[in-house]
Amino acid sequence: MKMKTITNMLGALALGTASLTGISATQARERVASVNLEAMFDTTLGTEQRAPRDFTAGYDSPFERQIAAIADGQDGRIGVAAVDLASGQQISILGDQSFPMASTSKIAIAATFMEGVEQGRWSLNSRFPLMIPVRSRAFSSDVAPVTRGQSMAASELIEIMITRSSNPATDALLAAVGGPAKVNDWARRAGLDGFNLTRDIATLVRDDGEIDPAKAVDIRDSATPATMTKLLAGLYQGRWLNNSSRRVILGAMERCRTGKRRIPALLPASAQVKHKTGSLNNTSSDIGIIHTPDGRAIALAIYVTGQGSRPARESKIAEIARALYDGYAKSDGRNWVTAAY
Repeated sequence: MKMKTITNMLGALALGTASLTGISATQARERVASVNLEAMFDTTLGTEQRAPRDFTAGYDSPFERQIAAIADGQDGRIGVAAVDLASGQQISILGDQSFPMASTSKIAIAATFMEGVEQGRWSLNSRFPLMIPVRSRAFSSDVAPVTRGQSMAASELIEIMITRSSNPATDALLAAVGGPAKVNDWARRAGLDGFNLTRDIATLVRDDGEIDPAKAVDIRDSATPATMTKLLAGLYQGRWLNNSSRRVILGAMERCRTGKRRIPALLPASAQVKHKTGSLNNTSSDIGIIHTPDGRAIALAIYVTGQGSRPARESKIAEIARALYDGYAKSDGRNWVTAAY
């Protein structure tokens, strides 16, 4: 069945949902978008039993097939995107699908703040209060309540936001820039179309678990692996920020203390890693830049859902990162699409 026909039927289903529940058509479409479309299609229209999927089908090079085999997704969706910033050679496994960003969104929040520094709106010495979550029942309000805590310099907030993934520090800077809408605006101007920050971190964490990311796609607080790789590449290459601003963010990523069992876990000691992790219900992720001993830089984004446990997800991330590292080292540049970053 053609994709256009399926899309039209899903749109009709959304409108039917709206009429039955009394919600708006827009809300209904968002609900339809956030469920497992394959399962919904089967339940609504019926289908024959599917044969086991071949996750390596459609990939031309042995390297791509190897990564696709590791990211088999039998126990949940796994998205991978990577690019060698020296050659532009890139790889994508479900790279255009949305995955929960979790704390990987903090790189874009930091970039938005640093743009404000460059524009003179504030400085790295400007002080902002930590936003401490106040205990509240899940889904009891659109925005989770917070209280103002200790004030810290922006440079300190960025440091602990990235190196220790501090949520109160993140929400401090998010409030300073004007909230998720301002970060989305920065992302759109940067050409990061697959980026969507919806809530502050306090609300995101409080309401975590509403949707199982291994079984459904929730477009809230999501991004595609390809988009996040483009974010990393542009940050590294100086597309949006000056050298001073870039050093603040990339330096903190190099000092990241979380995710030791993720991207860095299986890499050789000679590889230098700058990265940022993300973790929520049934999902683990890591995005970063690997510097190889011969001077190349590889930007990569790995999003793993399901797999049974957090250690299993982290093991997948580590295995994929090592396979990417080895594959790029052996690549001769054939059977690739050149990235236009």
